[in-house]
Amino acid sequence: MSLFTKQHGHGGSPAGHLANEAVILFADLQEGISDLTLTVGQEHLRRSVRALAQLAKIFNIPVIVSTVPGRDGGPAKVMPVIGEILGSLKHYQRTTPASFANDAIATAVAATGRKTVIVSGVATEVAVQLACLSALERGYQAQIAVDACGGISPRTEDAALRRLTAAGVTITSVPTLAGELAGDFSQPNGQAAIGVLFEMAAG
Repeated sequence: MSLFTKQHGHGGSPAGHLANEAVILFADLQEGISDLTLTVGQEHLRRSVRALAQLAKIFNIPVIVSTVPGRDGGPAKVMPVIGEILGSLKHYQRTTPASFANDAIATAVAATGRKTVIVSGVATEVAVQLACLSALERGYQAQIAVDACGGISPRTEDAALRRLTAAGVTITSVPTLAGELAGDFSQPNGQAAIGVLFEMAAG
């Protein structure tokens, strides 16, 4: 079975604490990159990224947007759904494959005080994998919201996920994160998280 369809529990945060421990990193979800992924449909990716952004808003989870220069060398055009949910966010443009090799990004993440980095991005084999590995090197825990990521091919994405699992990265999903964050369904935030799940399921 492909690791793309499995979830693993290495290095994760206990349910109920994740909202206070996590920071979300959106990596290279931009025009010219996110629209080239071959392992997940564009609408599915957009829906999952939207849901993850909604969870960030509901639970006040800090969000960092990491990009690379566009094909014309200019600023990246980030997936619109992120701004639609979270409003105007600073985009940290880097020239390094790994997000944490960029001093501004590393500093921004450190400034949140959070110790668990949840990564969503394209491609899984490059931006996502290297963000997670570089986060581990700096003492963070790392999780991948696998349904909010896209790979170049099933084979290469599977290899990346196997490497990350062996390194101690948690492979999770947006629905799983919603359940962990919800905590108590009788509370307003829990109800809102379940609403995100229903919205995802409805397509």
